[in-house]
Amino acid sequence: MIPVTKPFLPPLDEYQNIVTQIWERRWLTNNGPAVLELEERLGAYLKLPKPLFLTNGTIAIQIALKALGLKGEIITTPFSYVATTSSIVWENCHPIFVDIDANTANIDPQKIEAAITPQTTAILATHCFGNPCDISAIEVIAKNNNLKVVYDAAHCFGTLYKGKSVFAYGDVSTTSFHATKLFHTIEGGAVFTNNDEIRDKMSYMRNFGHNGPEKFQGLGINGKNSEFHAAMGLVNLKYIETILISRKEQCKRYEILLNNLDIKFLKLQEHSQHNNAYFPILLADEVKLKKVKKSLEENKIFPRRYFYPSLSSLSYVRKVNTPVSDSLASRVLCLPLYHGLKVLDQNRIVDIIKRTSK
Repeated sequence: MIPVTKPFLPPLDEYQNIVTQIWERRWLTNNGPAVLELEERLGAYLKLPKPLFLTNGTIAIQIALKALGLKGEIITTPFSYVATTSSIVWENCHPIFVDIDANTANIDPQKIEAAITPQTTAILATHCFGNPCDISAIEVIAKNNNLKVVYDAAHCFGTLYKGKSVFAYGDVSTTSFHATKLFHTIEGGAVFTNNDEIRDKMSYMRNFGHNGPEKFQGLGINGKNSEFHAAMGLVNLKYIETILISRKEQCKRYEILLNNLDIKFLKLQEHSQHNNAYFPILLADEVKLKKVKKSLEENKIFPRRYFYPSLSSLSYVRKVNTPVSDSLASRVLCLPLYHGLKVLDQNRIVDIIKRTSK
């Protein structure tokens, strides 16, 4: 069986070594030494202020929205994982969908201003498949309209924009460290910000608002993560460059093998360095997509319709037409991609696609 992804796992003895230290300390959670060390090392690796390590990427978005005090309408993309939209609704705000750019799959900046109303307080944009949004254009729009910017950068570990980590942008940038991601802590996520005041606020928020054992610094929830999850992150961080190189080689191989077929690839954002976290292909129509998907699955190869359907079709959101997102969602298929995927397996996958897509 070839799944769409597999989690990278480091040498077991390296993980066990840190777990043994945790066992000896008996400090299992509540921002212990491993969590603090991981935050320091992530900040150093990414050349950013120290992030806050959280339970998952969804909590990261929710804490970001709460810390920025957002209310009313938040402009967002209909092409993302459901957590992007559900977090907005969960925080009692209203998602306002702006259609995407057909070439990049990211929110189209040229359509944002038309959606701004007196109730608009922020833009929440997703860097889809690790491909950065047009950050420069979004920054100008946000500044001109006094809006906050939150980036859902769940796919973006290792992605650069204008020479800096993509996490450096926005009022707050969030990410996921779920097991399916390039860098993972089994379950986990993080928030990044250049604003010390906002960072301090989010730090209290992730721990019920505690400011010491008997004091509280405002409203909070339980967004902390454990020492065991941090231990996985500490070991995995040692291998991230190897992982990034491997993914780049695999994506390049797919591009070469699929080059002469009636298949399109997404356009990468200018001034960016992609992390090759996913390999989405665009088929001519949904009929061809279903045919290719079925043929692969019959051979025990499991791609994923990632993302389908458009979030504008959710039952709990305001209905709006998003034709570009709807079209792309009906035609996009992510091929298997993970550390350790064999060349022979990639060749087999492409051979099946070639036979099926004729």
